Amino acid sequence: MAEKRPNRVRGPGHDDFWTFCGNGELRMQRCVACSRISWPVVKACEYCGSETLTWDKMSGKAKLISWCAFERDYYNGLLPLPWETILVELEEGATVVTNPAGLVWNDFKLDMPMKVTFIDCEDDGGAYKLPVFESAL
Repeated sequence: MAEKRPNRVRGPGHDDFWTFCGNGELRMQRCVACSRISWPVVKACEYCGSETLTWDKMSGKAKLISWCAFERDYYNGLLPLPWETILVELEEGATVVTNPAGLVWNDFKLDMPMKVTFIDCEDDGGAYKLPVFESAL
């Protein structure tokens, strides 16, 4: 059963990201000019300004660099409290704010190896696959 989530960002670039996720691929924009990864989705490279970007497939490997639990209901009962949130650094260097899969705050360890997985979600725009991270141990 799909988890109900707040509405995701849609539009140019974002829709490409969600299509890749739907295919089980974590892809991010890489600048052709300077080779840096931009995240979240951008129209132009945040480092050099080039608008020539490609969608590179990420390894899905990461390490945990921070975490927190939200105890305030920001979504009018849509999400269960406490709401665990993590910050991971991908092997490729980009950082991603996401949710853990199968873990709670007392499981977290700094630099813990993580890997991407995709869960079934839905919002007002319909069904989609959300990339989240689980322990790689």
